[in-house]
Amino acid sequence: MPEILVLYYSRGGSVAALARQVARGVGEVAGMAARLRTVPPVAATTQVASAPVPEHGAPYVERRDLEECAGLLLGSPTRFGNMAAPLKHFIDGLGAEWASGTLVGKPAAAFTSTATLHGGQEATLLSMLLPLLHHGCVIAGIPFTEAALNTTRSGGTPYGASHVAGAQDDPQPSDEEALLARALGRRIAQLAARLAP
Repeated sequence: MPEILVLYYSRGGSVAALARQVARGVGEVAGMAARLRTVPPVAATTQVASAPVPEHGAPYVERRDLEECAGLLLGSPTRFGNMAAPLKHFIDGLGAEWASGTLVGKPAAAFTSTATLHGGQEATLLSMLLPLLHHGCVIAGIPFTEAALNTTRSGGTPYGASHVAGAQDDPQPSDEEALLARALGRRIAQLAARLAP
């Protein structure tokens, strides 16, 4: 069964919760499944390498996950309008995959979470889409035909799914945020099915 790679970094749980909603949307498309993966944290100073398997949550991504996937969804919290360092560190190390065209022609999208409504969601989503363009992915967002995109009062943008954690750092997406995350997962899965050779 073709799988969509849902690859994310989450520190407080918000992006992980959004990733599960995205994966649910992928699973709503007949014949498609989601493969949840995360990236290890990075540090400004040298530390002991991360364990090969995280203590909880999704397993760490491996290069073969990129080769085997039919599509890709990237998720990250916002760091001053940009993706978090662990995800960027992983992407920056994909020179061999870029040179060999591992992701060429695969549909891709992004999702994020911020503490505030104006915390840089759209800039972060765009920062994640730029390397995907370099890798030759077919970029997709959420079209305004998704009714919740017109009514959401928190997360959700045409650039990708998003969540506003708020001052209490609530990791759970609102009903509309979850609906839009599932819609994004469905969209990438449907595109992957159409683009399959």
